[in-house]
Amino acid sequence: MKKRIGLIACVGNYKKLSLFSTVEEMNQTVREYKDAIKLAVKRSDVQARLISLLELLKRHSCKYIGVSFMCKNTIADKLAVSYKTIQRLMKKLEALGMIKQYEMKRHTNMNQTANAIVILPLKEEMTDKNIHLEAKKCPTKTTTPSLKQNIINKRNNVPVSQNKVVKSFSKANFIAHWVPERFADLTSCYYNESQTIQELWKVVKQCNRVVNYATSERAFTPQQELNIGIRAFKEFVMKVKDNKKMQNKFGYFNGIVNNLMDKLYFDQDFLESF
Repeated sequence: MKKRIGLIACVGNYKKLSLFSTVEEMNQTVREYKDAIKLAVKRSDVQARLISLLELLKRHSCKYIGVSFMCKNTIADKLAVSYKTIQRLMKKLEALGMIKQYEMKRHTNMNQTANAIVILPLKEEMTDKNIHLEAKKCPTKTTTPSLKQNIINKRNNVPVSQNKVVKSFSKANFIAHWVPERFADLTSCYYNESQTIQELWKVVKQCNRVVNYATSERAFTPQQELNIGIRAFKEFVMKVKDNKKMQNKFGYFNGIVNNLMDKLYFDQDFLESF
């Protein structure tokens, strides 16, 4: 007998399934998973397909961070493989503990629709948190000063002038060196926080997907990537000025960059102009 589907495909459920608080947290997890795949999977062709699938899921998981809902036929078309291959790759990622699929149904007619595919956080992070909590519950009794107490005492003995310097460092708001100057100059006209500017550039970097995993070659050169990032941000600004509704500005910007890259990848005039 077929299992009853209980989850309805709606914004509320997609938000509940999201296990990440930021896009960068999800990106870092995917980077760790890529390394794990290279160690766990021996066949290079399967490695490449698993990594390509994980990259595709990540790029379409920015609106509800870590949650995508593309149907398997669409995924198969984008990766140029068969539907059965996508099924096998999904099962492999699930077996590795990297994703989980949830069957969904439409709220209109209650018929089955595309699964929600959730990227799972790293298990190591959860383990570290549990250990940390247990350590707080069971402090050891000792008559000699602990290492933690010695560190606290040393911090308390720091001169007042040095404390002022440390506090001034916390107010620093420099943009990281890996963000191109032209992109930083443009985005800083609209955003003051360096973290926001850096996240926007990370969106551009992650959208410029790898087309050859053997050589790490990407779809666009750094100069082309920068040009696309600037054009995409200008379009993003115009959407903001038009009061376009955005649940997540990074997710919305991700969509603009993706669409622009898909269009320009086949534009020979653009590719030859850099």
